[in-house]
Amino acid sequence: MTGQDLLDRRARSADAVGWGARVNWNQPRNACLWVFVATIAYGVWYTISQVRSQGPAYGTALSISALIFTVYAVLFWWFTTRIDRYSRQPVDLRVAAFVWGGFAATWAIALQGNTALLGLYSKLGSQQFAIDWGAGLAAPFMEELGKGSGVLLLLFIARRVIRTAFDGFVIGAFVGLGFEIIEDILYSLQAAPSNFGVDPVGSSIHIALLRLGTGFTSHILYSAIFGAGVVYLVGTVAQRRRIGRGLILCAIAMVLHGVWDSNGALAGGSAFIFVLLAGEIILAGIIVVIVYHVVVEPERSAMRDLMAPEAENGTITEEELTAVAGAWKQRRTFRRAGGVLDRRRRAHRLEAARDLADALGSAGGEETERTAFARAELARFEATSSAT
Repeated sequence: MTGQDLLDRRARSADAVGWGARVNWNQPRNACLWVFVATIAYGVWYTISQVRSQGPAYGTALSISALIFTVYAVLFWWFTTRIDRYSRQPVDLRVAAFVWGGFAATWAIALQGNTALLGLYSKLGSQQFAIDWGAGLAAPFMEELGKGSGVLLLLFIARRVIRTAFDGFVIGAFVGLGFEIIEDILYSLQAAPSNFGVDPVGSSIHIALLRLGTGFTSHILYSAIFGAGVVYLVGTVAQRRRIGRGLILCAIAMVLHGVWDSNGALAGGSAFIFVLLAGEIILAGIIVVIVYHVVVEPERSAMRDLMAPEAENGTITEEELTAVAGAWKQRRTFRRAGGVLDRRRRAHRLEAARDLADALGSAGGEETERTAFARAELARFEATSSAT
């Protein structure tokens, strides 16, 4: 393959996955945008009304819970951003996904749907049936559909950005993060009056710690899987529609959610619940890793196409190309290959190559000041290596 062929392939791949594309929020004729905004507005109004009703009496509990979950949110925001190593989602799109999950999916959709389904279960079955199994048979449908609808709306709002199932995976994770954080803050606030309000701060912190202990395997994980399924169901210019795979992923997210919310009924009040919790956490972790490796392949292929001309012209080596377009294992192998003394330089080379890829993708493969700077960084670390 000639150098020009590699450059042409780079341009096609960058365009296909929407590398460097930005969201156009000025779409007054896009009904999806209006639905998105209106639903969030209702959720914000509901949240404010809840805070106003209990906030004055339990302001300290609310503040402490909000602080705890803010730190939690920052950590998971960083982690979710770190796994998005390829055609990264714009910050405004990530924020929009977080806001949808926190305000729209929770109060405008999940709360209303869960309440209705629980009422039906108590009437069609019994009150005890609704208590035991209601959460496990209501939340997976209403909450996952509520979060998934945010991914679907954003898919039609940001059509040039959300192109692959991996994009849906990442956006779904941010939706789940928003859902987790705002829901947990209000749960902690609502726990403050328990025990006749004797220790509102302690009651809120107790709920906050319980939610923190299980949060990493709940909404964020389920929504990431469901979001990837949504993109497979709809299809894009870069992602062939695969209805079967999409339905399977959405069903997996719902089943994991349903089993998690049914632990109490499944364990029958016994200590077996701890075995169930441990098993479900391990299983959910294995599943999300498998899904991640499946959906990330098109992004890795695009990264390889984007950086192949750089390997051809000697800017990076073939070994570095394999590492920057590969998985964590390939990057670790590359960093360790030079021994302890050379490990830091190799890590810097990979980061500089990643920056160059991002700059090239954002510029459509054209040369800009940003790409020139990234090349200079690569040359600087190579020069340092030669000098030592």
